Amino acid sequence: QVQLVESGGGLVQAGESLRLSCAASGSWSSLNAMGWYRQAPGNERELVATITSSGSTNYADSVKGRFTISRDNAKNTVYLQMNSLKPGDTAVYYCNTHYIRRYGLGLLEVWGQGTLVTVSS
Repeated sequence: QVQLVESGGGLVQAGESLRLSCAASGSWSSLNAMGWYRQAPGNERELVATITSSGSTNYADSVKGRFTISRDNAKNTVYLQMNSLKPGDTAVYYCNTHYIRRYGLGLLEVWGQGTLVTVSS
């Protein structure tokens, strides 16, 4: 019952910045941890960053110091600020969340449709 929609992707040059947004809509009891993942052509989807409902964060080693994940619980939105972008960051970025249904007890998972980030050299 939760839909995630990513936005903010695009084409940038190396060294530039982008800010991705992921807005949740629908109904739920609680949005728990949220995260950003990415998948480049020919590669498996990999974890980029996660953030808990209380704000604790975790990052992949490849993006530490460059990317920042944050969330605005009032807006039901998670962000990924990407600075000092490198060509290796080129991928489709997906938003993910674990949540509890409005009228349910179990923990569910949902993914967004993805937004493409292309970093040229």
